[in-house]
Amino acid sequence: MKKLILIFFIIPNILFASSMKMIGEKGKLSEVSRTIEIKMYDNYYEPKEIKIKKGETIKFIVHNYGELVHEFNIATKEMHIKHQPEMMKMVENEILLADRIDKKKMKEMAKKDHSMGHSHSNSVLLEPNQSAELIWKFSTDTNLEAACNVPGHYESGMIANINNI
Repeated sequence: MKKLILIFFIIPNILFASSMKMIGEKGKLSEVSRTIEIKMYDNYYEPKEIKIKKGETIKFIVHNYGELVHEFNIATKEMHIKHQPEMMKMVENEILLADRIDKKKMKEMAKKDHSMGHSHSNSVLLEPNQSAELIWKFSTDTNLEAACNVPGHYESGMIANINNI
């Protein structure tokens, strides 16, 4: 039984952590080299492209000006695709609603399923008229995406390209 626990819980977490390190890590305020304001609308970002340098630490100030809940998530396309079932599960469990997040239900569900807590250092999930900050240190030459993985939003093109200069 202990081996099954290791296989199903610990190994996926190690793989997720290593894929996260591939794109970067939570940045330190003392290392921020610049600040970028992100505006989220229904269903697009401003700016549509973000230029970064490998090793750069950026403070993102993210505003949701849309009428729907939106996410700003820094990842590769493959990572977004893997994250989308978690977001769908949040919708199915009525945690993620069109214009709000049931934070009480989210907290309760996260006790049973950590992914329902949506506490990723590369991501913010915001209700309409909310703002948040995210500090990220980029450690890759790979082009990334900032995307909204709320079901249907990625597919409708709510993606900003993050390109190395």
